Amino acid sequence: MVEQFNTALEKYIQKRIIVAKMELDYELAVLFDALEIGDQEQVQRSKAKLAELREELLVLEK
Repeated sequence: MVEQFNTALEKYIQKRIIVAKMELDYELAVLFDALEIGDQEQVQRSKAKLAELREELLVLEK
């Protein structure tokens, strides 16, 4: 039972890492666009989202 749980957890973590990296790529594109047009509010939102994703990836990839 514990093995099944650990296996399922590992699969979830691997999938979440993939999704988080895709979100990271998307948010970097959003940040780039915001910087190009000078949208400082979006720049700050993107930076905050990128920081959250970074923290999540650090935890997941341990």
